[in-house]
Amino acid sequence: MQDGSLGWLALAACVGAFALASLRWLRVAQREHYIADSASRFALRWWSSTPLNAAIAALAAAGLVLGDRWAFATFATALCTAVGPVGLGLRGRSAPLAWTRRLETLAATSTIVGALGIGIGAWLGDAPLASAAVALGAPAIVDIACRLTGPLERRLAGHYVRQASQRLRAVSPRVVAITGSYGKTSTKAAVAHLASGAMAVVATPASFNNEAGLARSINEHLADGTEVFVAEMGTYGPGEIAALCSWVRPDISAITAIGPVHLERFRTEERIVSAKSEILERAAKVVLPVDDPRLGELAERCRSQGKEVFTCATLTGPADDGGPPDDAGPPEPAVSMPSADVVVVRTGATCSVIAGDVTLGECLEVPIRAGNLACAVATALALGVPTDHLRSRIASIPPVAHRLVKSVSASGVLVLDDTYNSNPAGCSAALDELARSGGSAKRVVVTPGMVELGPRQASENAAFAAAAGTKATHLIVVGRTNRRALLAGARAAGIETLSMRTREEAVAWVRENLVTGDAVLYENDLPDHYP
Repeated sequence: MQDGSLGWLALAACVGAFALASLRWLRVAQREHYIADSASRFALRWWSSTPLNAAIAALAAAGLVLGDRWAFATFATALCTAVGPVGLGLRGRSAPLAWTRRLETLAATSTIVGALGIGIGAWLGDAPLASAAVALGAPAIVDIACRLTGPLERRLAGHYVRQASQRLRAVSPRVVAITGSYGKTSTKAAVAHLASGAMAVVATPASFNNEAGLARSINEHLADGTEVFVAEMGTYGPGEIAALCSWVRPDISAITAIGPVHLERFRTEERIVSAKSEILERAAKVVLPVDDPRLGELAERCRSQGKEVFTCATLTGPADDGGPPDDAGPPEPAVSMPSADVVVVRTGATCSVIAGDVTLGECLEVPIRAGNLACAVATALALGVPTDHLRSRIASIPPVAHRLVKSVSASGVLVLDDTYNSNPAGCSAALDELARSGGSAKRVVVTPGMVELGPRQASENAAFAAAAGTKATHLIVVGRTNRRALLAGARAAGIETLSMRTREEAVAWVRENLVTGDAVLYENDLPDHYP
């Protein structure tokens, strides 16, 4: 590159562009729980999300290539990385940047890594070109900073983990640990509700299911006299749940379900089963839904290890086809009843709960899915909650926010809010609920589709849209992440389909076009760091 004032101006422009780009990718890293490859993965998604962003990325790369000969070419790289990718805001709308202590540490580390890159370029005789490479490589630099700060963050978190471990030993509650591909939070809340009144129960709030969340829950909420602590545990990879169980030490462990969630990281469902089953290793009692053959095999393995196994299952009644509930009541359980300690029979909008030869409730409308209810009741029985107490508590299980919660808007429209997250099984259940509740009026599905399904993401979203065509009258596709797959599935089903840039636009359409008696299902809601 040529020396002189042009080179210094190019250097300044690229440094400024790196600062702006870093804000975008730091926000992505924060939203993705500081996982080291998240910024780069999302950068690839964003730069390829539209023809405009692809063109901007190509221009930025061309500026870097040509910058070795012409200094002014690096200004193109600076401009492109400062303004793009178009659509990914600096601070965010639905997922704003929060300047926590951890983010400040990450930002400082990213700055140091970027400065080192420019310094090496200066030592090699081309600082402006190096600064252009740093600006374009901002996502990778943020990921490098995540890796570098990881040991420090784990060391800092260690203090709170030790404090929580000591608190657990001091209070000495029985610990219930719950994991699964989905249904963890709903099942945890249901277990806490079922046991409350018979026992003093504390459960982890919201979705506090990693090391930091569990430690915080214990340190802030585990009061003296607590008899049962219900802990939700999540994982993004092998070994994480085992590490949690090494200090939380569950007495009872439950797996709610296995499905294609986080396949982007796990790659196969077999690896998901392996990672989730780590929760069973230390527990003397385990709860498993044996209508999944893989978990049925785990149940047999646990029995062979001397563990006490409580099994559960669900059975679909004849009215669970999108039509009205069967007025004749629940089906006769003697016919094709699964071999399990707890069986929930779903019949249309209602269900029956059967534990062995005891019916704990009939024709109940509960705000959680049948599989989660079965797992929660089995876990309560493992805790020793009396059946009479369970019978009095099942009908009053409260809904969990944004997990298929029903409400009626001021305009009389039935709203099904299932926006917390989404998976194939959950989508199917939500569509069934929409069909049951919506009658013959307009039934609208608003969705950005499902994410983190790895190689199955496109096919699963296409299948979801096709299924929506049999249950709904309209499909509104939000955003670009899964637009192509959803539209393909919708075309195959022949459902009337609209595309909206944001959820706010979709909500506005619903308010303008739906009236009393209509219904809308909001299925999933991706934050705005997704394209």
